[in-house]
Amino acid sequence: MLQIRQCSIEDFEEVVKLLGQLWPDKTIDTAALQTVFARSVASECQVYLCAADDNRIIGFASLTIKNSLWQEGYLGHVDELIVDAEHRGRGVGTQLLDHLVAMARQRGCRRVELDSAFHREQAHQFYERQGFVNRAFLFSRVL
Repeated sequence: MLQIRQCSIEDFEEVVKLLGQLWPDKTIDTAALQTVFARSVASECQVYLCAADDNRIIGFASLTIKNSLWQEGYLGHVDELIVDAEHRGRGVGTQLLDHLVAMARQRGCRRVELDSAFHREQAHQFYERQGFVNRAFLFSRVL
């Protein structure tokens, strides 16, 4: 039975496997990622959720809450959302996203946003079905 729950530090190794599916072309620095994961699990401004099926993590989603002058309040940003390739199309991503949106609403967010790479066309269709609208470009600069 599928369970959506907050992640704990013990979930790190399974979450990293999922992130490898999300970022197949990225070399993951596990030590650096573990530091970030631990900091985020303990943060009041971030939410990490796991979708577990029979104690196996098959999905991961994260949300960051930030102040927004444009929103005149809080804004929730979905940073990651990944479902194991073998479990896609079964509603797991929808459940994770619904939980993040509910948590953003509980924390007083006025809007939830996310970004998605150009090549992730199936993800774009999924987000549109969930009521998200493509309203901007994302610009980024490596430091």
